[in-house]
Amino acid sequence: MVGIIVALKIEAEGFIGKLTDVTSQKISGIEFTKGRLAGTDVVVCVCGVGKVFAGACAEIMILRYSPDYIINTGVGGTLTDRLDIGDVAIGTAAVQHDMDTTPIGEPRGYLDIIKEVYLRCDERVVSLIERACISENIRCVKGTIATGDQFIHTEEQKKEIRSHFENCICCEMEGAAIGQICRINKIPFAVIRAISDNAGGDSPSDFSEFAKTAAENSIKVLSKVVGKLD
Repeated sequence: MVGIIVALKIEAEGFIGKLTDVTSQKISGIEFTKGRLAGTDVVVCVCGVGKVFAGACAEIMILRYSPDYIINTGVGGTLTDRLDIGDVAIGTAAVQHDMDTTPIGEPRGYLDIIKEVYLRCDERVVSLIERACISENIRCVKGTIATGDQFIHTEEQKKEIRSHFENCICCEMEGAAIGQICRINKIPFAVIRAISDNAGGDSPSDFSEFAKTAAENSIKVLSKVVGKLD
């Protein structure tokens, strides 16, 4: 089974509309929709915005549905001139850019117990996502996804994140929290983001319409991917 976690309802509607054999269950206020996509069992849910919601959602999904993989998809802001609005960022790793215990001598983003900064995404899933993007003519770039409970909207914030973490290509608010939960539960995970803005104030005039388009692209890509993960 493949778990798919998104932050916004509009991002999930397209996925759920493509599922067959659908059942749903609400746990702790989060609705989990189970079905089949591309011949593979999947479970889709909307976690809400931010790291706490995302982490709680991932833990519930793992305990209730025991997915073999979890993929977090949605939208984010670009941190590189290699990605424009509409392109796709594929995470090779995720970091929590707002995790800061540097005053006690630890590196920025360091996660206690795990004792890591970079949460590595599953290489096989990353490769499958990249190939699916190429086959659908969707421009993509691989790199580090930076997660934090902040909406990054200035050049100063972008530069500050890039100064601390290697090859940061995208900022968002859920991926590394999901990655942390997957890491402690030994579940392979991946993070992908359609670029919705330049993290500097520019964004599509109709965000809802853009999110629908991004969801459609994600469905195309993940339909190819999940069919190979069964």
